[in-house]
Amino acid sequence: MGDSTKKVPIAGRRNILITSALPYVNNVPHLGNIIGCVLSADVFARYCRIRDYNIIYMCGTDEYGTATETKAMEENCSPKEICDKYHAIHRDIYKWFDISFDHFGRTSTPEQTEVCQAIFHKLMENEWLTENTMQQPYCDTCQKFLADRLVEGSCPTPGCNYDSARGDQCEKCGKLLNPTELIDPKCKVCRNTPRIRDTDHLFLELPLLRERLEKYIAEMSVAGSWSQNAIQATNAWLKEGLKPRCITRDLKWGVPVPHEKYKEKVFYVWFDAPIGYISITACYTPDWEKWWKNPDNVELYQFMGKDNVPFHTVMFPSTLLGTGEEWTMMKTISVTEYLNYEAGKFSKSKGIGVFGNDAKGTNIPPEVWRYYLLTNRPEVSDTLFTWADLQAKLNSELLSNLGNFINRVLSFIAKPAGAGYDSIIPDAPSVESHQLTKTLAENVGKLVEQYIDAMEKVKLKQGLKTAMSISSEGNAYLQESQFWKLFKEDPAACAVVMKTSAGLVYLLACLLEPFMPSFTDGVLKQLNLSRETHLSFSDEKGDVEKAKKPWEFLTAGHKIGRPEPLFKELKDEEVEFFRQKFAGSQADRKLKEEADAKAVAEQLKKTKLADGNNKKEKSKSGGSSSKSKATEAEPTITKLDIRVGLITEAKKHPDADSLYVEEIDVGEGSTRTVVSGLVKYIPLEEMQNRRVCVLCNLKPVAMRGIKSHAMVLAASNEDHTKVELVEPPASAKIGERVTFPGFSGEPDGLLNAKSKVWEKIQAELHTDAQLVASYKDVPFTTSAGVCKVASIANGEVR
Repeated sequence: MGDSTKKVPIAGRRNILITSALPYVNNVPHLGNIIGCVLSADVFARYCRIRDYNIIYMCGTDEYGTATETKAMEENCSPKEICDKYHAIHRDIYKWFDISFDHFGRTSTPEQTEVCQAIFHKLMENEWLTENTMQQPYCDTCQKFLADRLVEGSCPTPGCNYDSARGDQCEKCGKLLNPTELIDPKCKVCRNTPRIRDTDHLFLELPLLRERLEKYIAEMSVAGSWSQNAIQATNAWLKEGLKPRCITRDLKWGVPVPHEKYKEKVFYVWFDAPIGYISITACYTPDWEKWWKNPDNVELYQFMGKDNVPFHTVMFPSTLLGTGEEWTMMKTISVTEYLNYEAGKFSKSKGIGVFGNDAKGTNIPPEVWRYYLLTNRPEVSDTLFTWADLQAKLNSELLSNLGNFINRVLSFIAKPAGAGYDSIIPDAPSVESHQLTKTLAENVGKLVEQYIDAMEKVKLKQGLKTAMSISSEGNAYLQESQFWKLFKEDPAACAVVMKTSAGLVYLLACLLEPFMPSFTDGVLKQLNLSRETHLSFSDEKGDVEKAKKPWEFLTAGHKIGRPEPLFKELKDEEVEFFRQKFAGSQADRKLKEEADAKAVAEQLKKTKLADGNNKKEKSKSGGSSSKSKATEAEPTITKLDIRVGLITEAKKHPDADSLYVEEIDVGEGSTRTVVSGLVKYIPLEEMQNRRVCVLCNLKPVAMRGIKSHAMVLAASNEDHTKVELVEPPASAKIGERVTFPGFSGEPDGLLNAKSKVWEKIQAELHTDAQLVASYKDVPFTTSAGVCKVASIANGEVR
């Protein structure tokens, strides 16, 4: 019996199986990996869901092979521990990026062993495997055969000359290699030159499968509209001539070969990794064969970077064809070129670029990252990530075009009666006679057709561009209609414009959901609609036809929610800060952080010495004078109870325009109500779900009728025209006390207002040149690192 909660193909429906290349588990994914594989596949999966196709999206971490063993040696642990660690890192990063896998699994499972070995047995039965002796590098120092990735040297390809080519592939020119071809090879572990020794291995006879493979490629590349780069890479392989390909390796970490002679060896990762798509589906449902052995009813779409193409168009299909079974073969392959970073190339091995966990720490929301990566998707040639370009796309396209259109429409509808529609969608009976609206509807209808055409062909960048054109049409329509005048002069026409525009807002939420799902959630909330019942764009339900009459999307009398800005401007100083922060390699950044930490430690030493000298001076004076008593009584930072807090809700004060009222979790079980005068400095949406530093032992004070039970700490510039929150690191624990290295002691229960403890200590609080909040020269410190502000250096903290 199958699990009824798991999807299976349905007769008469479009059944689509989507995979993205399995990310290798030995490192943190960077933005180039994310756009190349998981994000592109996610956009297509989400598009298929709103079109009401029956789909599953499978992915997981690729865990076997040399790279894992090497990383385990580097980190002094077992390969399984490495896999567990990095699988969790990958899973959490993709969750933050809103990647909607139906199942995110891994290849180090019993299911992988079972499926892999079953395919191997079929290939043996059908006599597609041969034995051969290979010459392989053997390191006398490490006393073992070296897998391809454990050998590095210069690439032998004429004109390449890359000096860090691996024994399996040159990262620079992309050519697949054997380690014996490298010029001046070295063992990656000990850097000694290996010697060549004989070892027996099993080979898949690709030349014998050529005829079947070429027939499959000829048919499917046309039926599935393969991208040009996939066709070129495949043809280059075929033109060069197929050679027998080794499928076993002298390793311990992998799927064991079920053959007496080779039982000490494992399958080569190129052979078993694509089989991971199947075994991960088997982990998702026991009915996996209904997806993978159902070529007449299931379409397989696969997403990857260009270096992965031959494995999916030559190796994996040959493996499946060789079994003689009815497998669901790849119909469509979507391939990306490389995303480069600022002046160079993203590189996991060298730590260059912005990595998934870095993106999370910038406070730039996931929908902005998704939008930028997808507008920059390297579909036909390499593209370049730059911070300035991200800023331009956010500020001019998301904020000024899309966000501006939606906010203008919903804010006007939300205005009270007499100035707007009191949050109620108006009726628009005279729509047929409104020519401007009819013209808009024709244009939008054509754009929707173009959007569907692009998305069906997996031209994701074009689909996104087309959807954004609808927002531009909407802005032009609003301007031309001059709705603000119509409201008084021609109420019937104004109702048509606003009902139509609200329909466009809903349409944009649908069409942009595959690209920016959290944006769509925000828009639906403001429209007061639920994702479950309203998010649909299917032919059967007539949603596509409705797009030609956008005024029909929302019913008259429907009450919308509260409009709020959807995007926040990215400022020049923030861009410069990120550019500096992510310059160089991760190793360079780590050295810089260590240097900064060392400087802080030195400063602490000086502070402690100064404190020690003060104590000596005090003891010399005998402590009898009133002056020395006053000096001894000088309060220190330890008297303050500053904690890491999370703003769970923020709203405007009902009786004061300049005040916010926040509910803040400071680790006490229930939240504290806090009133802050931040309205003119920080927009309301930026106050939501923010980690903040909270001073918890001030005496509660009523502010315009609402009692404030703590204070949020913020920094201001010299002329107080700019204010920013002091922010703990994203992983700091809610409720933990902020400490100051070199100072110890328990805080007061409540600060003594008469002694002006807070006022005296506050005079010593500031941000330094590195934007770190400090007391004297000691940073606000949490278990996850120091607390900082976004851009105000040398500011006052209060």
